Amino acid sequence: MPSRKVAVAQLEASASKADNLDAVKRRVSEAARRGASLVAFPEFMMFHTPSSQSPAQLARLAEPIDGPFVRSVAESAREHSVGVVCTMYERSPRRNRVYDTSFHVSKSGRLVSAYRKIHLYDALGFRESAKMEPGNEMPRPAASGVGRVGMMICYDLRFPETSRALAAAGSEVIVSPSAWFRGPSKEEHWLTMNKARAMENGCYVVSPDQIGPVYCGRSLVVDPYGAVLLDMGKRAGMGYADIDLGALRRTRRGLPLLRSRRTDLYAGFAG
Repeated sequence: MPSRKVAVAQLEASASKADNLDAVKRRVSEAARRGASLVAFPEFMMFHTPSSQSPAQLARLAEPIDGPFVRSVAESAREHSVGVVCTMYERSPRRNRVYDTSFHVSKSGRLVSAYRKIHLYDALGFRESAKMEPGNEMPRPAASGVGRVGMMICYDLRFPETSRALAAAGSEVIVSPSAWFRGPSKEEHWLTMNKARAMENGCYVVSPDQIGPVYCGRSLVVDPYGAVLLDMGKRAGMGYADIDLGALRRTRRGLPLLRSRRTDLYAGFAG
């Protein structure tokens, strides 16, 4: 089975929605020229919200999932015939709250799925719930040019149940757009958890990360056996890695982790 190329954009999003959209379009075009079947962007790609921005101000700038930002990204995907996973602040029914949303559009420009972050980062001095509303469902994996894609966002990496549920539902590639804050041991956590999520599920993990004064960078692609295929360090730009579904299936045959689970016993310890 031939491998397919995934492109990873490592960027520092600005507070300008228009500037960020232009940056997304340029990277989509570049990924297509380089032969990628899917390009993935970091968390908060629609715009960066400074800590001084109030929940009401953020909510006013948010858009619906069928709004102009998503439509423009979808049109770029269609124009260049490449799938895209990007991120946005989506309007929430709750007053002065938004969803942190990742969306997947196909190479034909069709919105395939949207995922609203279910684990908000209320930890280590941060409180995303002051401005955001958590999602309450996980979309099933969707077909893409690099395999069946499941979606997580950033802090979800710390909850192994999330990736396990996606893998059990058929994910071959998990894309986790992130804005991973710097701090003591944070890069070690980032590397360890991305590798662990790949190894324990026998899947590829693609994690584009923000760069800038407060974020780690180090966007990653990890293969199903835990090998880091791409580590972008601190530089802005594009990185590429091959997704080999034949290798994934060989790994899952040799390490049948999903098949060997004892789900008949786990339920009694849930909660």
